[in-house]
Amino acid sequence: GTSWCCSRDENKMDKADSRPKLARVKLVLGRTGSRGTVTQVRVEFLDDVNRSIIRNVKGPVREGDILVLLESEREARRLR
Repeated sequence: GTSWCCSRDENKMDKADSRPKLARVKLVLGRTGSRGTVTQVRVEFLDDVNRSIIRNVKGPVREGDILVLLESEREARRLR
C-alpha cells in the first residue's frame, strides 16, 4: 500500500546527501534545453573549493552567484 511507497522514498533520500550544499558559479558555459531556458554552469563547492562540477540551472544566473544544490552528486552532461 502507501506505506511501502513512502518508506522507499525515505530510503532514496538517505542515500543522497541529506543537507543542501552551497556552490558558487565559476563559469557560465552556455544555454541548453529545447527553448534555451536552461543555463549550463560550472560550480565550485564552498566547503571544498577543489571540487567543481557542471550543473544545469533554470532561471537567471551569472558568475559569482551562490546556488543551493539539494543534490550534489549528479553532474550534467556537457552540451554539444
